[in-house]
Amino acid sequence: MNIEKARFNMIEQQIRPWDVLSLDVLDMLVVVKREEFVPDAYKSLAFVDTDIPLPGGESMFAPKVEARIMEELAVKKHESVLEIGAGSGYMAALLAHKARHVTTVEINPELKAMAEKNLSAYGVANVEVVQGNGAQGWGDAQYDVIVISGSLPVLPEKFLQQLKVGGRLFSIVGVPPVMSAQVTTRKSDSAYDTVKVFETDVKPLREAVLPPAFTF
Repeated sequence: MNIEKARFNMIEQQIRPWDVLSLDVLDMLVVVKREEFVPDAYKSLAFVDTDIPLPGGESMFAPKVEARIMEELAVKKHESVLEIGAGSGYMAALLAHKARHVTTVEINPELKAMAEKNLSAYGVANVEVVQGNGAQGWGDAQYDVIVISGSLPVLPEKFLQQLKVGGRLFSIVGVPPVMSAQVTTRKSDSAYDTVKVFETDVKPLREAVLPPAFTF
């Protein structure tokens, strides 16, 4: 496989048509090598428009989803980022390429180890991978950007509280077969603005809180 040709085709045929037009984001997809974060058994799928299986029944988002998240959030160099769901570490690597620091929380010990190994091997120094359940928020710190790399039936209030004023939160909210990917911006101490950016259907976060009398 001609890797650079496959990467070029991914960007031109999958990502640009999905309203990812920022040159910063498109250039980043060339610089941060996706194939370095894909499990060996699935290297041939690194640039294919599909979710890629990970240990524990989890998966990497399709490339166009990862790129669209970066497009919508417009992360800046001075910003701190919280990610819930480290997976293989690739989303954290993209975020780290733009941000000052990324904290990524992973509930699965095997995936935590994978993300740490991949990020270290790739030389990413501004990401901390921590193990824990982040489905209801993480700690008490506030962040400029929060990315929830899995779906939630409802968005816990804690995540809104963890956004700094001016901060942006990417989440996928709802139940199968249709969920809304959305970006929430904190406008002031008490005001938030939420914009739906696309519809999708992805696996829920482990330990996601269900509202009363709710079943999948």
